[in-house]
Amino acid sequence: MTNTCSPPEANLSPLKIVLIFTIMGTECIIGIVSNGFIVAINAAEWIQNKAISTSGRILCFLSITRIALQSLMILEITFYSTSPRLYYKDGVYDTFKVGFMFLHYCSLWFSAWLSCFYFVKIADFSYRLFLKLKWRITGLMPWLLWLSVFFAFGYSMLFSYGIYSVHCNNSFPIPSSNSTKKIYFTETNVFNLVLLFNLGIFIPLIMFILAATLLIISLKRHTLHMKSNATGSRDPSMEAHLGAIRAISYFVILYIFNAVALLLYMSNIFDANSCWDILCKIIMAAYPVGHSILLIQENSGLKRAWKQLQSRVHLYLKK
Repeated sequence: MTNTCSPPEANLSPLKIVLIFTIMGTECIIGIVSNGFIVAINAAEWIQNKAISTSGRILCFLSITRIALQSLMILEITFYSTSPRLYYKDGVYDTFKVGFMFLHYCSLWFSAWLSCFYFVKIADFSYRLFLKLKWRITGLMPWLLWLSVFFAFGYSMLFSYGIYSVHCNNSFPIPSSNSTKKIYFTETNVFNLVLLFNLGIFIPLIMFILAATLLIISLKRHTLHMKSNATGSRDPSMEAHLGAIRAISYFVILYIFNAVALLLYMSNIFDANSCWDILCKIIMAAYPVGHSILLIQENSGLKRAWKQLQSRVHLYLKK
């Protein structure tokens, strides 16, 4: 089953270009700043303490991936808008698509490991295998993160074979003119794309959902136990655990929208730069922004550092 993307307009209208750049540029700038903030705080902790926490390491990997993803989105829209010939050149088009899938899979794997780490460290189960994993998860995590990178890279390379075909029409007529222009269009093997896409997200998504579900069950048991022994004071550790649960839940909701938008965008179902195509790009840009901001809000250390940064910027502006 193949899908052909209709030839787009050779030149986008200036108003449309400005609108796309304004919306996506704003999203990407906010995303790069928020993810850069997460990386900077954890890097400062690493330098100061000569060590970094496991959760901080995962957040660094996740944030760097999202900075790269949003930078790639800006680069792609710039290439397409200003130089379609170069964008559709042999190898360049596939490189962008493979890059999107690589960074998408990396983001999903890192989020899955973050969920698994929260589950192992927070959940309270007495099984021997679980207790052994609880002790070894910190040492295993760096290897698991790098293994995920290599897996995501190898798997995403499959999208460069048998999925996309770029064609050129040298005789596309220009309205109200006797001349013709060169128009590029793509043909997509939707069946292979959907199959590869779903196989790639299956394992990390199942890991993520399973870890999140077991963690929620464990925390619900803990909450009921705390209520039965209530002393009238709030448990700070419980608040932190609930914050982790909220961050995980937000990710699931945001990821569903992002996965659908990415699949539609990669399949070229919509004409290039049509309203639906642009909407998919906006959702793809909004996903890493939204989740990163939520991570900052639900992480006590990051939230405290963000408030300190805000106060310093406020004082600097008042001078």
